[in-house]
Amino acid sequence: MLSNSRKKIIFSLGSVVLVAAALSADRPQALRPTDKAFYADQAMVNFVRPGFNVAITKAELAADGTLKAWVKLTDSKGAGLDRAGLVTPGTVSVSFLSGYIPADQSQYISYITRSRTGAAGTFTQATGESNGTWTPVADGEYTYTFANKVPASADRTLTHTVGAYGSRNLDEFEMGRFYSDATYSFVPAGGAVTKVRDVIRTASCNRCHDPLGLHGGSRRSVEVCNMCHTPQTTDSATGNPVDMKVFIHKIHYAANLPSVKAGTPYKVASQDYSDVGFPAPAMACKVCHEPKTVTGATQADNWSTKPSRAACGSCHDNVNFATGENHVGLPQFSDNQCATCHTQKGEIDFDASITGAHMIPVESSLIPGVVFTIEGAKDVAPGKHPTLTFTVKDKQGNPVEASTLNNLRLYMGGPATDIATYVREDGLKAVGSNGTYNWTFAATIPATADPTGSWQFGIEGYRTTIVLAGTQKQRSIRDYGMNKVFYASLSGGTATPRRTVVTSATCNRCHYSLEFHGGNRNEAAMCTFCHNPTLTVGTTAESYNLTNMIHTFHAEKVRYPGNIRDCAQCHVNNSQIPALDDGLQNVKNGLAPVNPAPPTANACNSCHNTTAAWSHTQANTTALGESCSVCHGATSEFSVSKVHAQ
Repeated sequence: MLSNSRKKIIFSLGSVVLVAAALSADRPQALRPTDKAFYADQAMVNFVRPGFNVAITKAELAADGTLKAWVKLTDSKGAGLDRAGLVTPGTVSVSFLSGYIPADQSQYISYITRSRTGAAGTFTQATGESNGTWTPVADGEYTYTFANKVPASADRTLTHTVGAYGSRNLDEFEMGRFYSDATYSFVPAGGAVTKVRDVIRTASCNRCHDPLGLHGGSRRSVEVCNMCHTPQTTDSATGNPVDMKVFIHKIHYAANLPSVKAGTPYKVASQDYSDVGFPAPAMACKVCHEPKTVTGATQADNWSTKPSRAACGSCHDNVNFATGENHVGLPQFSDNQCATCHTQKGEIDFDASITGAHMIPVESSLIPGVVFTIEGAKDVAPGKHPTLTFTVKDKQGNPVEASTLNNLRLYMGGPATDIATYVREDGLKAVGSNGTYNWTFAATIPATADPTGSWQFGIEGYRTTIVLAGTQKQRSIRDYGMNKVFYASLSGGTATPRRTVVTSATCNRCHYSLEFHGGNRNEAAMCTFCHNPTLTVGTTAESYNLTNMIHTFHAEKVRYPGNIRDCAQCHVNNSQIPALDDGLQNVKNGLAPVNPAPPTANACNSCHNTTAAWSHTQANTTALGESCSVCHGATSEFSVSKVHAQ
């Protein structure tokens, strides 16, 4: 239903609608399926031209300290926007930042600050402004003159940067809000910019946070974050620094911080981050600090080449650099000598070098590695004992004696469409030689199994390896192999694999490397053996079916770092969209009002877990099955993607 004001706008600007439609009948490319506007009526899209981009094309610093920026405000097609929302739909709100990088430092100092008093005292904080002077230049183009002048003492030979962040409000048109930010660097005295802050790119953050959108959504890039989260900024409520290199480390590692484990919560303002756990191994610095070859960040190696007390002490916060406590007794009064001991790379893994100290054990060059393959299976038929042929080798391709492993388990489950039963057998006594083995399962495939179906087989295992034996760095490493999953047809024909809902690659965007149950379960398909529709735990018989468990964990028990409404961040092949494949099992769940629950209802209600939501799914389920796809299918009026858009 259109509001009266919206009707008036559309009526009075009817000619603009025609012009917009003539310009393009295509949906703006910048829109994503997570945007409400992606699903809007095409005529309305052509009129409103949703989307928002802010760009700074030029900046100059006058002799009297007046700072001016040239700004472009455009929609997703590149057409100019009226800031007031009178000529083009939607008001635009923009705030500005300014700062410089001192010659002897690597981070910004903001020209715009504020004083804040809280429980911890009075502190200075970098901030932005929006009370400057706007001057129209052309359609969507303006100059913005800062209200805060730059001090006369400013060194004009240094890198100066202006930033902008803002939003375009299209709530009036039921298209939500669009956000954008930008920075522009220059040297006021003239010449090229040679000094920058370019340690991490936004793309690295968006591996998990996609889209990065802090402070209500308008701060979208690391470049803008860097301008306020400087060493000069402290939280007045707690006294904790919100310097980028300190508080980002602390937030991501909070649950494992020595200080938090000792009983001191980690807070910033009113937010307690003490329960935040990093989804990847704690020593996996490269999850965020991706190499220059991946992101293009010119200072991508800073984490391993420029150690400092602030950066390193943010995670290792039980180190007292003044006294040397927990620092092998060595006081450290400056950062000048940090790299003397903590070089980028040492001679061996797990040494005092930065990459050595943060070595992920299973990636160490000191362990031989375990590599599995499944070569085939025979006697895969109802009532028979299948025999699985597999190989075990090290990373160099040398055969490994199966009996030397500490753990070797072989799995069989089916039907592959949705496992209802599985077995797991100890394969340490598998018969074979030269790294190739055969294992005949003691269990049989049920005689009642569908002879036209397929079954799923898998392998897991590890050996415990001692490295640096006899030294003070001696350690035991669980050297596990990557799981392999294999499918075989019960009829002897071509096997039909299980539907692909998620992949290890999508999981590992955040988790880096799946390593559950001690590292033994590291492939998404492997999880489906045990975490099937029949698995329940505890006296409540709560479902630990993979669908239920993963949805519940990410939606409730942990803090999902991305847009939780964007199912496609984890799901592949549109697997979040009904209807599900035939052959899926009903799911047992003692905590659900419907037990067992039909598969689609179970999947959706594992997030939408209210009585009303369960009633809705039940009302649309009959003896013939679920009808979810009628309304929520890919092209339906209330498709999953559409109702989750924002």
